[in-house]
Amino acid sequence: MFNRGRRDLKIHVKTSKGRTVSSTRWLNRQLNDEYVKRAKIDGFRGRAAYKLIELNEKFDLFFAGATVIDLGCAPGAWCQVAANSVNSNRILNQTVMGRVIGVDVQDTRPIKGVEFIQGDFLNEDTQAQIKNMLGGSVDLIISDMAANSTGHKSLDHLRVIALCEAAAFFSFDTLKEGGGFVAKVLAGGAEGNMQKILKQHFRYVANVKPAASRADSSEKYVVARGFRNSTIISNF
Repeated sequence: MFNRGRRDLKIHVKTSKGRTVSSTRWLNRQLNDEYVKRAKIDGFRGRAAYKLIELNEKFDLFFAGATVIDLGCAPGAWCQVAANSVNSNRILNQTVMGRVIGVDVQDTRPIKGVEFIQGDFLNEDTQAQIKNMLGGSVDLIISDMAANSTGHKSLDHLRVIALCEAAAFFSFDTLKEGGGFVAKVLAGGAEGNMQKILKQHFRYVANVKPAASRADSSEKYVVARGFRNSTIISNF
């Protein structure tokens, strides 16, 4: 918890030669973001860690010994949370060890207890590589994938939903009975179809905006629990 009784001094960065107004605004926000500060103290690679921590506290996503796939994992904050939670890094006082596989088109610095695949998840070869590495089914698929922003809200919304759909269909092929799925979406209308199809495959589906998501962002997360492996997949 943050110490809300103490008023921290804000840091103000002036626009300098070579730095645009928008980049200066971003830098100011980063320097004054409590979650960014907390991530540095706690050793996480980004503020996104606290989004997953909150989702886990609400929905009990992880357990020691679970196998987890993290799609769009760079720079690795979610992998760190997952490794801590399933004991793939032996941090817990448990004999059972889980497994975490991180996937991203970018190279990701090593994390204890995490296996990495560098590749485009939308590429069939990358998906085949993930399945070959697994050699079986998984307990949880988490996705924080997001396309580069175009500045056009409707287009950005559809691009993120498309990534979420791809992750969802992949989960239908790889999850164990009773498994879970978490993915980023952007509010904008098209996520309704996403939720509809997930409800055909999972016993419980919810949309959540974690406290660590920026207030001015349309970002939220769909959380699905209780995968039904026998469900017939229909089209979106």
